Amino acid sequence: MKIATWNINGAKARLDGLVAWLKESNPDIACLQEIKSVDDAFPRREIEALGYHVETHGQKGFNGVALLSKLRPDEVNRGLPGDDMDEQARFIEGVFSVKGGAIRVCCLYLPNGNPVDSEKYSYKLSWMQRLATFAEQRLRLEEPFILAGDYNVIPEAHDCWDVKVWQNDALFLPETRAAFRRLRNLGFTDAVRATSDEVPLYSFWDYQAGCWPKNFGIRIDHLMMSPEAADKLVSTSIEKHVRSWEKPSDHVPVAGEFAFDPA
Repeated sequence: MKIATWNINGAKARLDGLVAWLKESNPDIACLQEIKSVDDAFPRREIEALGYHVETHGQKGFNGVALLSKLRPDEVNRGLPGDDMDEQARFIEGVFSVKGGAIRVCCLYLPNGNPVDSEKYSYKLSWMQRLATFAEQRLRLEEPFILAGDYNVIPEAHDCWDVKVWQNDALFLPETRAAFRRLRNLGFTDAVRATSDEVPLYSFWDYQAGCWPKNFGIRIDHLMMSPEAADKLVSTSIEKHVRSWEKPSDHVPVAGEFAFDPA
């Protein structure tokens, strides 16, 4: 079973590329971030025509997440628990039946947090704390559980092209990386780093300053796995070639192959 995450940067604007990628990559479950669409306006018809079930948690103009799956989910939950006043659409969770049980897949779009001297950074840190609280509770279920998405976190210095450029950015500040480590230390494994120590490995290249052709990238899109999911991991891939397609997102898909069989 192939599970992938991709910040699409506008589902309607990138629809042709999304459809082409679904046909080529053929993920069983795809987690999309920044769909930038309300639920009713999401281009589900074109995706359902490829055999996918579509679940969205949308928002007009920005944010928004979606789960595309060949399996119909048994359960879908929208919104990260812990703050009833948070209206930003950044989280959706699906539970899917597989042989021998179920897998739980969450698609998340963690706040950027810039500028760091604004309320946006405190929102980022509080969101990460809520995520850790939620994840700790889910881990008690002792089932395969994957937190997939755009974390807007550069975990280590080798995950960015130049530390000096990023050292004062919300994605790389010590407080940000410490919060990410706290999440990881609950018992999660970074799928990409579990299968490769290659550097550099990036998943995002800014549209500005020729970052893509110069390979000035960062790795901020992650598949974090519970122990039960990590035991089933076979391989990972960063589908870098998608960044060279026409009208690309500034992110590329990150995928894991798992030894799960559909029920």
